[in-house]
Amino acid sequence: MPRTIGLLGGTFNPVHEGHLSIAREAMRLFGLDGVWFIPCAVPPHKPTHNLASNEDRLAMLQLAIAGESRFAALPIEFERAGKSYTLDTVQMLQLLHPDTAFVFIIGADTLPELHKWHQPLELLARVRFVTLARPGCTPTDEALNLPPPWPERLLADLRTGEPVAVSSREIRAQIAAGQPVDLVPAPVLRYIENHNLYRE
Repeated sequence: MPRTIGLLGGTFNPVHEGHLSIAREAMRLFGLDGVWFIPCAVPPHKPTHNLASNEDRLAMLQLAIAGESRFAALPIEFERAGKSYTLDTVQMLQLLHPDTAFVFIIGADTLPELHKWHQPLELLARVRFVTLARPGCTPTDEALNLPPPWPERLLADLRTGEPVAVSSREIRAQIAAGQPVDLVPAPVLRYIENHNLYRE
């Protein structure tokens, strides 16, 4: 039976306990064998202002998941030129790992934005999406703006969990203001301090 690996993409700018809790909850709720974190090189949907270097974000990810044997950090999008499209990444991973079943992990807040992604229907046909929602945050079919059968299939793969609520933007603002920072793994916080990241 092939292993099932969850793919968790993001800028991880910086990685925090929210990201780690999403991975752990997805493993528990969907029976995954592991989660691969994929830092985005050139995010198509986010501004790149105050984006730490690829090297720094990968180093912080590796520190955050050290000791978690079923987690891995993949710099696959750093190795490609141009914008980091999920479809390209999924196609490459499926070629490299034909004996692995991949699922793509997203939060419920991302579901209504999925129709804006690069070639969303081809992406949905290629890889199963699994969604983690906080209690009371389930979107409706109509909110997804996708043709049948995708809203029904996506919502069938939605589970309610208890991920830690925190954002990288909040953390960067705390660091810039010189405020205490919570919910960042201690080795990551030391790396941020030692490399003087997010001070502006």
